[in-house]
Amino acid sequence: MSMVGFIDPATVSANSGTIADRSRLVAARLQKTDGEQIFMMPYNPGRHWILLIVRAKRETVYFLDPLPGHRVVDEEAKNIVNSTPKQPSSVECGYYVMRFMRDIIMDPSLAFENKYAKGNQEASYPQEAIDEVRNEWAEFVCQIIEQGNY
Repeated sequence: MSMVGFIDPATVSANSGTIADRSRLVAARLQKTDGEQIFMMPYNPGRHWILLIVRAKRETVYFLDPLPGHRVVDEEAKNIVNSTPKQPSSVECGYYVMRFMRDIIMDPSLAFENKYAKGNQEASYPQEAIDEVRNEWAEFVCQIIEQGNY
C-alpha cells in the first residue's frame, strides 16, 4: 500500500454536499488506511485553498494554510501547524497547496512535521518554486488533453 493517499477535493470541499455526506466519505476513506499512511486532503472552505494531512492511526490532522493571518480553525483548540510558507498575496493559495503536496511526496521520509515545525518556516516560497509547480501542472493537463482522458 502506498504511504500517501489522496482525498479528492471535489468530494469534500464546502460546496460538495452536506457536512454529514462529506464526513461519511472521509471516514470511509480513512478506515482503509494501513499503518503510517497519510492522506492529503486539499480543501476549499470558500474562496481559499488549504491542505489537511491526516494520519489516521495517530489520530492526528495537520492543517496547512498558506494565507497569512487566515484562521478557519481556532488555533487555541487545536494543535495547528502554522509555520508553513505564506503566500505573498491572496491569489496563490492553490499553487501553495500543490507545492506543499509536492514537497511532502518528494521527501521519502515523509518528515513534513519537522519541516513545518515552529521555527523552521520559510516566509514564502521563492517564485521559482511556484513556477515549477505551475509548469508541472500545466504539462500534466496538456498530456491529459492530448490523450483525450478528460
